Order: sequence, then structure tokens, then C-alpha cells
Amino acid sequence: MPPHPLNRPDHPETEAMASLAMTKDVEIQPYGLRGDLALPQPDMGLVLFAHGSGSGRLSPRNRHVAEGLQSAGLGTLLFDLLTEDESTDRYKVFDVPLLAGRLAAATEFIRSRSDAGDARIGYFGASTGAAAALVASTIVPDPIRAIVSRGGRPDLAGNRLVEVTAPTLLIVGGLDEGVIALNERAHARLEADKQIAIVPSAGHLFEEPGTLDQVILLARDWFVRHLGSAP
Repeated sequence: MPPHPLNRPDHPETEAMASLAMTKDVEIQPYGLRGDLALPQPDMGLVLFAHGSGSGRLSPRNRHVAEGLQSAGLGTLLFDLLTEDESTDRYKVFDVPLLAGRLAAATEFIRSRSDAGDARIGYFGASTGAAAALVASTIVPDPIRAIVSRGGRPDLAGNRLVEVTAPTLLIVGGLDEGVIALNERAHARLEADKQIAIVPSAGHLFEEPGTLDQVILLARDWFVRHLGSAP
């Protein structure tokens, strides 16, 4: 089988991803949450990442996805939803309302910035972070323009699913059968523009060769469509 195009060293996307956008170290108050902000190119949106349980802004998978989005001109904010002390509390790690509140705070942080405040905002969530993204989209004052879930648990958003208005893409690994069923149930409850994408031969973490690059292509297309200058 030929390598996935993004894995070829001579592919232009590979070269673009090798030259990352300049990032700024930021701190989100009042929680003191650390983040890495890459500003979008003109007329492009900005994607906030909500990681899953046991992960953070340094997650290699999320950073790889962020690099792919940056190659399309999108901005990204990778940040820790919990402080270092909080991250050891297993209850808080799975507290979706708490995580959603932190994501909402990060959204308001972006809105307050002169260099990014006018950008269209999207969310990228993984695992429990997907539920946090869906819930947060229903509580922030300004509309969230797009949501992508990777191997997520959107079902954990519960009754908030019917309140989501952001176009939502649910990406699931073809080998992640239990999570596929949970995503299908959540998909049925969503009333916004929605889609499920199954990545063949991918497990829950998309560790199989080429599968995470397929996530990048799906997510990038979804975000560019909804966050670009002409959605």
C-alpha cells in the first residue's frame, strides 16, 4: 500500500507542516492555565483544543493535528484545561461541566485579544474533551462556528446535545466499535449540521500509521469550510 500523501517527504503539505506557525506562550486567567497560541492568517478562523482524560497541551497527537490546521492558515490554541494539581484529581479529569467552563473561559480570553478577537472560533475535542467542546458551545455568548470530535465521547454532553448549533463533525476509528455506537447515538440527538466520519483501521487513539493524518485532512476541510473567509 502506498504511503498516505501527508507521510511523503516531498508532499507540499508535509513541507508546510514542517514550518510551524509562530506560537505565543499565554496564560488564561483566572485559572492560570498555560497555553500555546498560534494566530490565524487573515480571514481564517482559530481552533481551540479540548484534550481528553490524561492529556494536555503537550499531547503529541493534538499538536500534530494543530500543525496540520496551521498549514491551512488556521490559528490554534492548545492549552491545559486543568492546573498541574487539578490534573491528578480523577474526578476533575472526567468532570465535563468543569472542563466546558474552562474551555468557555479560554474562548473569552481569545475574544478579549486585539490580535485574535475577531476570528471565527472552532473547537477540536478528543475523548472527554469532545463533550466539553459541545457543552461549552452552548454557554459562550458568541456562536462557535464549527466543532470536530476525534475519538470523542459526545454522548457525555447529555441533554446539551440538542442545544448545539455549531456544525459538528464526529471522527471515529473503524476499530473503535463501542465508541462508534456512542457517537451514532449522539449524532442522532444533534440538531445542527452534522456528520460522522469513520477512519478505517484506526483504533481509539489513531496510533495506526496514516490514520491521524486522515483525521487532519477531515478536520482541516471541516474547519476551513466553516471558519474560512467564505463559509
